[in-house]
Amino acid sequence: MSHPALVPGRVAVVTGAAGGIGLAACRRFAQLGMRVCMADVDEGQLTHARTQVEKIAAGGANDVLAVPTDVARFEDVERLKEAVDRTFGDVAVLMNNAAIGKGAGAWQDYPQWRKLLEVNLFGVIHGLQLFVPDMIRHGRPGAVVVTGSKQGITMPPGNAAYNVSKAGVKVVTEQLAHELRQIEGGQMTAHLLIPGFTFTGITSPGKTDDTPKPPGAWTPDQVIDVLIDGLGTGRFYLFCQDNETTREMDERRMQWAAEDLIKDRPALSRWHPDYKDAFAAFMQG
Repeated sequence: MSHPALVPGRVAVVTGAAGGIGLAACRRFAQLGMRVCMADVDEGQLTHARTQVEKIAAGGANDVLAVPTDVARFEDVERLKEAVDRTFGDVAVLMNNAAIGKGAGAWQDYPQWRKLLEVNLFGVIHGLQLFVPDMIRHGRPGAVVVTGSKQGITMPPGNAAYNVSKAGVKVVTEQLAHELRQIEGGQMTAHLLIPGFTFTGITSPGKTDDTPKPPGAWTPDQVIDVLIDGLGTGRFYLFCQDNETTREMDERRMQWAAEDLIKDRPALSRWHPDYKDAFAAFMQG
């Protein structure tokens, strides 16, 4: 099955497109015959990435647009929208994927808190505010994909700012999906992509083309396999595994996290020494 928005000639917009999951998505959309708009804050990497996608696109360079964009700046995303409208017309797929990973503790590094929230959360909100109204107005099949993180669900300690940003991404995408369902005759869907350990610049800072992939990590292309399949089957939560975790492990970790509130356990009890043995037993079923 294929999502009705994934058809040749229609347009996909991807932020964070210069590498990792974003670039893998651009390549896949081009392989499907779509025209692709690539947005990224790193202009040099974006130019290199565009060259890769042009080699795949049915119309070559005519089917690929690259727009340097800092998603944290509303006016940058406005310029991105104007460039897409001017060059390609209406958008079928909006993939809000841009993110940064360096985080901060709960009371540490205020500037980094601001940067993370402005890129990871407000970058998504800017995309929704500027693209979704027109996507609805055009009345054609469309899909909005937002890249979240398992850390925004299970909240492991050590990177509070990143976890908060991805928890916010989860909430806003859930709300978007609900609101789109209320549109009579609407043909748009929303999807939360939830990668596991994936070999990208976020998980492996400083990586180059020659950097070996960690054995436990998935490739970005494997994540996009899950995305394309999930779009076709209409799933909202697009969970990705990796070579270190199974679906069952993820489910039990999420269940334990939710039950902290239900059972009135200490916050993040999975990492609390008093609950170490109980959590290990729970994971063993």
